[in-house]
Amino acid sequence: MKPPRLLARVAYLGETLKLVWRSSWTATLALGALTLFGSGLLLLVAYVGKSIVDAVVSGSRSGTLRWISIELGLVALQALVQRAQALVRLLLGARLSVDTNLLILRKAITLELHHFEDSHIYDQLSRARREASSRPASVVIELFQLVQNVVTLLGYVGLLLRFSGWALPLLIVAALPAMVAEMRFSAEAFRLRNRRSPEGRLLGYIEHVLGNDDHAKEVKLFNLGPLLLDRYRGLGERFYRQDRSLAVRRGVWGYSLSLIGTAGFYGSYLLMGLAAATGRITLGEMTLYVVAFRQGQQSFQGSLASLGDMYEHNLYMSNLFAFLAVPVPPAALPLAATRVTNEEGIRFQDVGFCYPGQEQWALRGINLFIPPGQNVAVVGHNGAGKTTLIKLLTGLYQPTEGRILLDGQDLRSWDPTALRRRLGVIFQDFNQYQFAAQENIGFGSHEHLDDRERVERAVARGGAAEVVASLPRGLETPLGRWFEGGVELSGGQWQRIALARAFMREEADILVLDEPTAALDAASEHLVFERFRTLARGRTAILISHRFATVRRSERIVVLEGGQVVEDGAHDQLVAAGARYAALFALQASGYQ
Repeated sequence: MKPPRLLARVAYLGETLKLVWRSSWTATLALGALTLFGSGLLLLVAYVGKSIVDAVVSGSRSGTLRWISIELGLVALQALVQRAQALVRLLLGARLSVDTNLLILRKAITLELHHFEDSHIYDQLSRARREASSRPASVVIELFQLVQNVVTLLGYVGLLLRFSGWALPLLIVAALPAMVAEMRFSAEAFRLRNRRSPEGRLLGYIEHVLGNDDHAKEVKLFNLGPLLLDRYRGLGERFYRQDRSLAVRRGVWGYSLSLIGTAGFYGSYLLMGLAAATGRITLGEMTLYVVAFRQGQQSFQGSLASLGDMYEHNLYMSNLFAFLAVPVPPAALPLAATRVTNEEGIRFQDVGFCYPGQEQWALRGINLFIPPGQNVAVVGHNGAGKTTLIKLLTGLYQPTEGRILLDGQDLRSWDPTALRRRLGVIFQDFNQYQFAAQENIGFGSHEHLDDRERVERAVARGGAAEVVASLPRGLETPLGRWFEGGVELSGGQWQRIALARAFMREEADILVLDEPTAALDAASEHLVFERFRTLARGRTAILISHRFATVRRSERIVVLEGGQVVEDGAHDQLVAAGARYAALFALQASGYQ
């Protein structure tokens, strides 16, 4: 990614300042006031230093005592201001870290499922989160540092002009080369970090695999540790070589060009010393001008450094704002706006879906009607499109072509919240939340998370009563091993918890089970499906399963092949037809003979 153009950088600065102001306008104002006050103190300390030297040279005991006392008070006040600045910067940084991460996560929950399956969007999210905790605060801190340096510089310039008109041009020319080089290396560092974002995510993923309990068994069993460690080492070493090369070149050029500034200072020092030696200026004035030139040079270099740092910070802020600008679909239309028919039930009309960036259709030409209250099983080999069909029905994907109607209304015009209240779904790759058992189950209807009776009903319906009873603190027990006191569950136990989560949606009139019992034994699976059929009476039930002993009991069976509906009917009809379903059923039945 190329660094943004100048106008874009200015825009990012403005957006960053708005973000900082919204986060804590009081801390922003306080930091600004302390910065200006601190700038004035620096000038006063320099002037008092000149007065001390003059008082010493003139032999004035009272004057010397007075000016040293004043400097002591100013230095103490200066220390207080610096402490206050550090405190405000710390508090502002902490506040911004929380608010910026909230901004990123708030954006993340508005994204559609396909955004999370897009590696480019993942790179943007990774870059935004990587810089979120520090860059916004750094921008405003550098901005106020720039203000302080400029104010201080202007004060010193006024003093230097009293000595000679050439001092100011010399001060500027001596500092410019180092600043230009620093900005160049900042841009190179930005491009380097952005270019290797995908590999950076891979590095983080290998860390996760090697250090996470979910992967520990297979890593040990297949002895993957040395292999993945070597891969991690290779990537890490390459990153180190790139960083080392940049750091060495940056250091060498920075030091070399800083010598120009050093030569400029000592050239001026020599001229000021000669002027004092010949009596053209007093010793106190020489001290003042030397301090003014040195501090002025440092203020100018500090100003250029702040500009360079702001340049770099704004490059990285472009990552944050690029992620926040990821387009999301517009809000759904009002419910009554697109009612097509008065038909009740679910209808797929010429539905096709192709994953972004893929040429092959996952589903194509799907025409299917499921009346209210029907019990339907969807079967087919892996990759036939079964789960994709469910994700389209639940609104997680939008059809590439055609449309899906629910009670005569296009799903795309439904309010997502209203749609999902009608659905109780458990996918095969259900989540295992590292929270308490009650939360794991209650998340199925988070509005009723604290409704203990409802949670207990869901536990019973999902067949998780024995699992909960075995936990040391019942529903209050944390699940998983990530946090203290957590209890790890077996695959089958986790599935019962997930089933209970689906049954939390008591108002749902459409229940979907997408291979939810793969980790259960045959007897447990039979019990779950018998309970499911009982609870699903009067509701639309859609079941995806590879076990035909379960599928055959459904009122209707839909067979998917190559993303298309190839058969549709009851078990006896499909077996009698002798086509794809009959072959699959016979193949599985032969394993029990």
